[in-house]
Amino acid sequence: MRVAIIGGGPSGLFMFKRLVDSGETNFIITIFERKNRLGEGMPYSSEGANDEHITNVSGNEIPMLVTSLADWIRSVPKDTLDKFHIDAKRFNEYKVLPRLLFGQYLTAQFSLLQKQARDTGINFEVHYESNVTDIIDWPEKESVLVEIDHNEQVEFDQVIICTGHNWPRKHEGKVPNYFDSPYPPVKLALHANHPVAIKGSSLTAVDAIRTLSRYNGSFEKKQDGRLSYRLHDQSPNFKLVLHTRNGMLPAVRFHLEDSHLSNKSLLSKEEIAAHIAANNGFLSLDYIFEKDFKEPIKGKEREFYEHIKDMSLEEFVMAMMELRGRLDPFQLLKAEYTEAEKSIKRKESVYWKEMLGVLSFALNYPAKHLSAEDMQRLQKSLVPLISIVIAYIPQSSSEELLALHQAGVLDLIPVGEDSKVEAASEGGAIYYYTDEEGTEHSVHFNTYIDCVGQPHLAYEEFPFRSLLSGRTISPARLKFRSAEEGQKALEEGKDVLLDQSGDYYLKVSGITINDHFQVVDAYGAFNERIYIMAVPYIGGYNPDYSGLDFSEEASAKIIKRLLT
Repeated sequence: MRVAIIGGGPSGLFMFKRLVDSGETNFIITIFERKNRLGEGMPYSSEGANDEHITNVSGNEIPMLVTSLADWIRSVPKDTLDKFHIDAKRFNEYKVLPRLLFGQYLTAQFSLLQKQARDTGINFEVHYESNVTDIIDWPEKESVLVEIDHNEQVEFDQVIICTGHNWPRKHEGKVPNYFDSPYPPVKLALHANHPVAIKGSSLTAVDAIRTLSRYNGSFEKKQDGRLSYRLHDQSPNFKLVLHTRNGMLPAVRFHLEDSHLSNKSLLSKEEIAAHIAANNGFLSLDYIFEKDFKEPIKGKEREFYEHIKDMSLEEFVMAMMELRGRLDPFQLLKAEYTEAEKSIKRKESVYWKEMLGVLSFALNYPAKHLSAEDMQRLQKSLVPLISIVIAYIPQSSSEELLALHQAGVLDLIPVGEDSKVEAASEGGAIYYYTDEEGTEHSVHFNTYIDCVGQPHLAYEEFPFRSLLSGRTISPARLKFRSAEEGQKALEEGKDVLLDQSGDYYLKVSGITINDHFQVVDAYGAFNERIYIMAVPYIGGYNPDYSGLDFSEEASAKIIKRLLT
């Protein structure tokens, strides 16, 4: 069987591992990698990180590859560890790691897997600096053509798309100091003697903050252990202004009782399938909320459970958001930093927050079976809370944010749902928003950075054009359970389709896939030859991409299908 893996980053790494571990030797595997190294992908290479950027997962939270992170650290040359201020003797798997160093770990794991493949007799080859420009399905021959650099075409039986992150550019490069993302971060090596607008407060925003703050000032550890920040002489007017719809900062990482979010109390695949069959083909969001969130909490945090047991999903989210919204975001960050310190020191989880992460992970794969009504509820209520609570901002990043705020260099402005950003021809952008008192603002910033995170890309933005023109893929959509609700959404101007049977569908981002990550065509038939793990293009059906956990789980579903 000729298998192509398009992309040799973390997703490609886990897929290759599944093939090597399968026990089958009849695979002929070809990996096409755009860069000259395997494993790193965007987040763990210079495309996504500088020396100052760190992972938001610790070693014990990483799915097992070939060697553990702690064992690998002991094999790293001392000068490399010194560069990242790491002492191999004091390192443990509860620590987060510099992202570039973690990228080296992933590259080393890919090398070990290649050795395993050779030892077990699996044929494979790696094509570096190979840009896949198209994929052409060939159903009559039951094969797929992969086009390289608009030139060479190679035939395969199976193709797995693992192309990773994609940050489209709209104004960047045309408008000075307007950045559609903070990546690669080397472009933010700016001496900015003026306020800088940052859209969002996610981990992506933290990346931008870590880079810009170092080019315009310096951090210093005081005798009491607290961090302080001082501006450089050439940047006295430097300031970072975060703009968020909810006026909140991400929560601080704490000790996870189950580091891989595979809680044993979760509904099984069989239970979910039985529920969908008994519920007219729909997965109920309320059912998942009760079974995969409330019930596990019952045995762990009885007092918290008693507080939320009668709450609907919306009531729970409102209560948690109201609790966060009551405090100044930096005061809350300080309080959560203290809470997280205790959690890590005592190795005790903040259980409701952990279960929120588990719920998000549990919902991700069957989300394609939600009704359109429930998906709208999920996006409106639960996703905003989840995106804040399970961001797991590392301790050192929390310390830097607090130091910057204390120095008067970092502010946060709530801008609401109706805010908008307009590129300014002279450079930067104009931020339009209405504040909490109802006053309208239009503020020009000389520098603007969009930091809302990986965008969910539309079906029309799919990069392999022959799959679009041949209708091998189709736009992702979810059926409305109620025709009345579908009609109402259509009248409200939402992206709703009405089919010939009179059923209403909500169009969501990306392409249609089945439970095995196979692409689905315009007629509803899944493709036996083409799989996709590229998260920007499947966001409508997979609302939570949990990094390496996602890669591990998706690759498990794909290999199971490949082997059968």
